[in-house]
Amino acid sequence: MFDSILSHLMLIGVLGIGSQWFAWRFRMPAIVVMSVAGLLVGPIFGVMTPSEDFGTLFNPIISVAVAIILFEGSLNLDYREIRGLGKSVYRIITLGAFLAWILGSLTAYFVADLSWAVSFVIGGLFIVTGPTVILPLLRQAKLKARPAAILKWEGVVVDPLGALLAVFAFEIIQFLTVDSVTAGALLLFFLASLFAIAIGWACGRGIGWMFETGFVPEFLKSPIVFTVVIACFALADEVMHETGLLAVTAMGMTMANMHIASLSDMRHFKENISVLLLSGIFIMITASLDRDTLLQVFDPRILTYVLLMLIVVRPLSIWLSTINTELSFKEKALVGWIAPRGIVALTVAGYFANVLEQAGYPGASIVTPLTFALVFATVCAHGFSIGALARKLGLSLEGKPGVIIVGGSSFTTALAKTLKSMNIPVLITDTSFEQLFNARAEGVPYYRGEILSEQTEYYLDLTPYEKLIAATDKDSYNSLVCTTFVPDIGRNDIFQLSWHDPDKEHPDDLVLRIGGRILFEKGATYAELNRKIEQGYYFVQTRLSKQYTYKTFLKDIQPDTLPILNFKPTGKFDFFTSEAPLKPEAGDTIICMVPPVRLIESGEMSPEQSDE
Repeated sequence: MFDSILSHLMLIGVLGIGSQWFAWRFRMPAIVVMSVAGLLVGPIFGVMTPSEDFGTLFNPIISVAVAIILFEGSLNLDYREIRGLGKSVYRIITLGAFLAWILGSLTAYFVADLSWAVSFVIGGLFIVTGPTVILPLLRQAKLKARPAAILKWEGVVVDPLGALLAVFAFEIIQFLTVDSVTAGALLLFFLASLFAIAIGWACGRGIGWMFETGFVPEFLKSPIVFTVVIACFALADEVMHETGLLAVTAMGMTMANMHIASLSDMRHFKENISVLLLSGIFIMITASLDRDTLLQVFDPRILTYVLLMLIVVRPLSIWLSTINTELSFKEKALVGWIAPRGIVALTVAGYFANVLEQAGYPGASIVTPLTFALVFATVCAHGFSIGALARKLGLSLEGKPGVIIVGGSSFTTALAKTLKSMNIPVLITDTSFEQLFNARAEGVPYYRGEILSEQTEYYLDLTPYEKLIAATDKDSYNSLVCTTFVPDIGRNDIFQLSWHDPDKEHPDDLVLRIGGRILFEKGATYAELNRKIEQGYYFVQTRLSKQYTYKTFLKDIQPDTLPILNFKPTGKFDFFTSEAPLKPEAGDTIICMVPPVRLIESGEMSPEQSDE
């Protein structure tokens, strides 16, 4: 059934994206699910072997995919993100990487019983973490900004450095042990590395200049960027193997710090491409392993080596390199534990396994199973533990989903105050201090600034907020805000108030269809909601039970009562909208906005409403 390359491509795509969905649905590390899927269709059941099926195209496909993923990750490396963390990041990617290389090499020699040559090559290679594994884990764990920034920078910057360090170690070994290799080979290595940085910088500056001067039309920007990335990678890699990764990283960082407006427009497209490539290459790599490699993983030497890399080498290198830095004890503990290895380690290890074995170095035959054991162990250990450890150390933003409200007004302040009283994270943003007067007076968290500005993401951490309400007095602006944040938050969790009654015709009817979901029942416009708050309307909570059902609740409420949101015992909640009616159940709490004439004498809920 799966004999053609086309059918293999189809299977790889289905398994990759299916694994991503499965991991999202059941809150599991996507990398682990993809690795297991690849092993099942590859060495375990023998459905396909991509390295053989794709022939000579296999390695170029993997290399180009890794280059694009690394470039996409480096586009997020804006220096403004590590303001106040520069010392820690610099130490980790320099001294920390060096210590990890030396300690890892010594462990490989004394524990895994490898030769000095092989030990120092894979010791350099294993300092990598990489965006292919660390970025999905960061999205899953929802870390606070500081540890997330450190892990992201380390993963992207050290990824090409690890590959280069392995090449450098191999060149040094060749120079010391092979008479025909002279100092010229070492000079060539350094010149090739400088050339890779230079060509990456030049490509980044060139693309930036063309975008800023309007030299490239909008519809060609993404295709041109990806074409130049592949060209940059290929040109540098032709000069010396593995320097292409350094070139695309330099290109991405250059463009990231030029602050080009067009890049933010392409960001979601690039992220989608990276998810597709990441899903595919993980399936391809793991499916290409053979059963002998899997069996070798259980060698006691390999298992001991992996264990020491997890609990000794990584924590020690981080703790030593971050002495007298701004990192706290808890941040050092988290960063010192999290170091999953990924695609770069597997691909580069496969290359060096062949080179070292052909050169006759002892121990080269177990490089591949050793690498796979480390990759799989770190991905599983760190993937399943990062969330729990972050919560234990207080470095996670896990909790009730927060709400960010765009637009300050009487109604948004009253709504935010109610959400805050329920321990739901809430934040009101507006460009005007005057519009934020009520929020400031009521002690509601607020941010003065333009939510659509690129600068906002560097001064305001939006991670805790999983829902957004656009509630200004302009439909067009509300729709623009909602449309901008749809790729990040998802349309189901983006809402907007209507300035006009949706039942009435008005020239901006189109914006009601391209923005967020319209909040509350028809007629609950911006002006009407604020008028009601000024007349004394207030928010009350009603808890449903088996005796007091939602149907009973609807019969009891007066026509001028407005249901706002439904809060579940699990902590999840959703707003009432004019599009999809909610179905509250027993145990849920409904928040309503009621008029002052509906005051209850005692100020408490009726016995029926308070029954469990």
